[in-house]
Amino acid sequence: MAVVRQNILTDAGVRKKYIDGVLALKQDFSGVTTAPLGIPTNPPVQVSTYDLFVIWHHRSMSEFTPPANGSGRNAAHIGPVFLPWHRWMLLLFEQHLQRVVGDASFGLPYWDWAADGMRPAAQQPTLPVWAADAMGGSGNPVSTGPFVFQANNSNSFRVTFDIGPNNQLRMVPARSLRRALGSSPLGTTTQTTAALTQTIYDADPWDGTSSGFRNRLEGWRPTPPALHNRVHVFVGGDMGLATSPNDPVFYLNHCNVDRLWEAWMTQHGRTYRPPQTAPATLFRHRLTDPMFPLVAPPRTPQQMLDVASVYSYDSLHP
Repeated sequence: MAVVRQNILTDAGVRKKYIDGVLALKQDFSGVTTAPLGIPTNPPVQVSTYDLFVIWHHRSMSEFTPPANGSGRNAAHIGPVFLPWHRWMLLLFEQHLQRVVGDASFGLPYWDWAADGMRPAAQQPTLPVWAADAMGGSGNPVSTGPFVFQANNSNSFRVTFDIGPNNQLRMVPARSLRRALGSSPLGTTTQTTAALTQTIYDADPWDGTSSGFRNRLEGWRPTPPALHNRVHVFVGGDMGLATSPNDPVFYLNHCNVDRLWEAWMTQHGRTYRPPQTAPATLFRHRLTDPMFPLVAPPRTPQQMLDVASVYSYDSLHP
């Protein structure tokens, strides 16, 4: 039976279950250590299930074959696979949340940041999603909400992997989450509605300069940063790095991005470009290419186009 993903602000029970699940995944260990992941620690240490997703996201951004125009397209961003790759990531994360909270009907919630973006910029860092009973607030360290780090409490939320020199992933002494809310205003429903009018999914040269829906939603056009990208800038701190899944807000952002993609497909069809006949320089981004994996068997963009049997959204309103 398909689960229903809901707005995190409309159901306190869903919100609490998400928070509980995140905290549980930080304490959940599958036996994977830093050794096979190539992260230098002596001796190797176990990596939490939550942190495996942090590492996976960083690695996806580090694997790329630069296109001729040097746009920096990588295995999960700045190209057509952006939406299906993150959909796959969300699906796996949702399954782990269901497991640790003991509820197979639990759906990953989304944050409708475009609705918040319609409010005055000065109000946006103080809206309900940043309340102490939701995601907590701003700061270095974040000092309110459920994800406050407590050095003397091993069960508190903590960041354990971040980025060192030359964008290298590293394990660090447990530290607090960092945010700088309001660094840039959020995108708006006016902008998401306009993005949904795009009639093609993506186009040559398949990067940050392309026309089409994917690039509008990812946020490289028309004026970057926009939409998805602007959320990362707005939150700032850990959300501004390749290890951005360190912040649980990452998943609320991408769940909303996925919701908007689903809205686009209901209007324009479950289409994807480029086809498999596109040049090999587009590896990982073509219709039936294996998407970049970490510890899970790879999936293809084609497999991510119709997930109606797995989940739906309570609303597809932009």
